[in-house]
Amino acid sequence: MATSLVGNARQGLMRLNRAFYKMSGSGNDFVFFDVTHEPEGELGKPDSIRAISARGTGVGADGVVFLTAQGDDEISIRYFNSDGSLGELCGNATLCSLRLATELGLVDGEEVRIHTDAGLIHARMADGLPEIDLAPVTEISTEVPAIPRIDREELLGFARAGVPHIVILDKDVEEADIVGRGSRIRRDPSLRDGANVNFLSPHGRDWKIRTYERGVEAETLACGTGAVAAGILLIEWGRASGPVGLVTRSHRRLEVRVRRDGSGWKPSLRGPAEIVFSGELRDLEL
Repeated sequence: MATSLVGNARQGLMRLNRAFYKMSGSGNDFVFFDVTHEPEGELGKPDSIRAISARGTGVGADGVVFLTAQGDDEISIRYFNSDGSLGELCGNATLCSLRLATELGLVDGEEVRIHTDAGLIHARMADGLPEIDLAPVTEISTEVPAIPRIDREELLGFARAGVPHIVILDKDVEEADIVGRGSRIRRDPSLRDGANVNFLSPHGRDWKIRTYERGVEAETLACGTGAVAAGILLIEWGRASGPVGLVTRSHRRLEVRVRRDGSGWKPSLRGPAEIVFSGELRDLEL
């Protein structure tokens, strides 16, 4: 990769010529780089990830994704949170990677294999939307005694859907303290890896979901793995059956399908993935 400090410019300013794609998965937004023929180099460092993700001075995103074509309808992705930390899995980023790989002609088969840091994911386009099959979810707790519920919360559980999630059935997510409550639970000492914190309340035949996201350290407009964790716990709690529809903060709808797989659940996630714009990354201030 051709990266250099700009002549007489201030230290920490890199001049780059790298194509990128800005994508949105139900409002969860990402900057994608196709690194099939040109490795990410300096772009993969935490300082660069934070600079790219910064809103106002960078492109702005919840995370950055590096996509590589492996051939024979196979791709790999590495996902980084906006704080520069590596994310094992991001459901919406994985949905977006399938859409982008299809758009770029990197895959064209009915079934696509996506390698992630959480393992291999099988994917496909279904009714015009990307759909992914996640690894079986076996680490599930319908209660978390170490984290007491507050009065407005009916249920509180845990599920590890690639990444750890607390899921709370709240009286009304529109009135819930997403940032205050979410940030405290996210760092609760009982959680060995921390967790994303998802808040649910009924919404007709579907459910509203809002998420405080680990690594972003803020509320995001959507969280794919959070939707999966929520769908599984709603079924475990006896509050849902069959496909579970989850309406995100962006008003986009994610659909979770699950089936029993031994002691756990085998989930599939389907939802929108949009290429918002493409461009060229030029100057990046670290």
